[in-house]
Amino acid sequence: MSLPMYLKFLESNDPDFAQAIEKVFASAMTPGALDQKTKLLIALALDAAHGAGQGVTSIANQLRAQGTSDAEIAEALRIAYFAFGNSILTTSSAAFAKKDS
Repeated sequence: MSLPMYLKFLESNDPDFAQAIEKVFASAMTPGALDQKTKLLIALALDAAHGAGQGVTSIANQLRAQGTSDAEIAEALRIAYFAFGNSILTTSSAAFAKKDS
């Protein structure tokens, strides 16, 4: 498994580090206990939660090429919103905390 396109610059600028990152990438994304589709859906949700639009586009295209439906992609994105959106609501409750008298 080679580096994703957005990390290719490392190959010519820092080949030793590129090789190390490639091993980490392969370890994370090679099918194991989780299949590749599941791993890509997780990566899609995380990229969406972190605002990585290019990553979302790239991973969604990879998923579609593997036969993943738009409904499955949408469900993974709903999970990302639920997980990250709820943390905003929880933190927002601090605005309404009762002051001690």
